[in-house]
Amino acid sequence: MRTLSPETQTLYAELMDQLTAMEARRSIGHLKGCFITKTIKGDVYYYFQHVGIEGAQRQIYLGRQTPALDRLAGQFKKEKELQKPDMDHVRSLCAQIRAGKAMTTDAATAKVIKALSDSGVFRLSGVLVGTHAFMVMGNVLGVNWETHVKTHDIDIASHKAVDVALPDTTVDVPGTLEKLQMGFLPVPALNHKHSSTSFKVRGQTLRVDFLTPAHGRTDETPVFIPKLNIAAQPLPFLGYLLEDFEKGAVVNSEGILVNIPAPARYAFHKIIISQERSFSMHTKALKDMAQAASLLGILCEERAGDVIAAWRALQKQSKTWLSRAQRGLKLLASKHPAEHKKVSSVIKRLGNYSGNRG
Repeated sequence: MRTLSPETQTLYAELMDQLTAMEARRSIGHLKGCFITKTIKGDVYYYFQHVGIEGAQRQIYLGRQTPALDRLAGQFKKEKELQKPDMDHVRSLCAQIRAGKAMTTDAATAKVIKALSDSGVFRLSGVLVGTHAFMVMGNVLGVNWETHVKTHDIDIASHKAVDVALPDTTVDVPGTLEKLQMGFLPVPALNHKHSSTSFKVRGQTLRVDFLTPAHGRTDETPVFIPKLNIAAQPLPFLGYLLEDFEKGAVVNSEGILVNIPAPARYAFHKIIISQERSFSMHTKALKDMAQAASLLGILCEERAGDVIAAWRALQKQSKTWLSRAQRGLKLLASKHPAEHKKVSSVIKRLGNYSGNRG
């Protein structure tokens, strides 16, 4: 693990501010396409021209030319022009952040995450989880992990009921992936009666998995998420992650604003699920523990309040959860004693803690 320079950390904070501001003023200018007019028998008609899911150019009829449509087309052109300086600034920031040796995402993965972001997945409370979220957390916390970060799996988690405050907003996730023309195909479920919850590029390792909290430990039936038009695989303990998330930026040639779990919750979640891994997944369990140790080592020193809050939330869960967390902390003590010493010192302040060594 290597700490990023103060200059690089400042640049990343500026990138976050820029992306957040751009998201806040997201408007008609962000639509992919352009307004065009056609003259038919002397009358002028407006269309919105864009590229369809299959890659062909499409035109949506808007109506006969009116002052209102003229204003809309003018506003679209003006806002498109205003976006260019913002995007140029974002690209410049990302280039400097990459030069500062921050955590970056490969081009293919970034392309997929950006498409999901542009479609509205994260505005509908979708959360990037898994190793790509861990990479983003590194930049948020000002470090480059340098290890534990190789993966081509993109994991997106969401509750079934997402963002009721946006009742008319929906996202067609399968359509978004198809539009990328990268060859994404649904991965058949083991039970042919179940809907696919994963998409994979044939002949490559790039894969997108959709997850949702399980409400029963034995029920693995995929859950359909209407707002995203996708089925998601229910997983135990995932609800704990989705209860508290924050913003982060994926860094490639451009920055992508995403939702990531609160790092302290992510760390404790990794400790819990490490106890769920079968013997054949021992390597993944060690990876879970390594990521948790890396996060907790920093958080206990710089954001101890986050660790306390995450542990307090964990104490409100079932005894089963707490038992697994405490068992996982004992494994942390044997594999990463320095980090265990830090976290045990922090959460002992709450009492009712029995995960220390001895």
